[in-house]
Amino acid sequence: MGVTQVEFRRAMGSFATGVTVITVDYEGEVHGMTANAFTSVSLDPLLVLVCVDHRARTHTHLHARKRFGVNVLAENQRAVSEYYAGPSPTHQHAEREAGARFERTPHGTPVLHGALAYLECRLHTAQDAGDHTIFIAEVEDVVVREGDPLLYFRGAYRQIGTEES
Repeated sequence: MGVTQVEFRRAMGSFATGVTVITVDYEGEVHGMTANAFTSVSLDPLLVLVCVDHRARTHTHLHARKRFGVNVLAENQRAVSEYYAGPSPTHQHAEREAGARFERTPHGTPVLHGALAYLECRLHTAQDAGDHTIFIAEVEDVVVREGDPLLYFRGAYRQIGTEES
C-alpha cells in the first residue's frame, strides 16, 4: 500500500512546530522565507538544519552567501510568517506589509526585530533530499528574548493554549 502526498502532508501536519523566517543578505537586500522544517542537530559543534525547497529563491541565495539567520517568530508575528511564505520576488515591502524590520549583524546577516530568538549561522554542509536541500549550519551567535512562540499545527497558526483562525 502506497502513501499519497496528501496523506503524508496530513500526517506531517499533526506534528506541531514553531515558525521561523530564514533570512539572508544577497547583494545588499534582505531575502527570506518562512520555514518550519528547522531543528537542532548537534551541541558539539553547535549545528542546526533547515530544509528548503529547490524552487525557493532563498535556496540559491543560501548556496551563494553561505551565511544566514534563523528568526524564531513570536506569537504576534503571524503577518511576518505569512509575508515570507508568499511568492514575492523581492521583499522590499516587508516592513509596510508585515511589520518586518531588520537590523544587521557585523557579518551583515539580517536579524528580524522582535523575533523570539535569533541564530546566526554559517553553512556547514548541504545535502539534496528529494525536492528539498537540507542545509546544515554552524551556529555562531544566538539572541533569546522573553515571550511566547508562534506555532503551526494542522494547517493553522496557533498560540500556546489557543487556536487562531
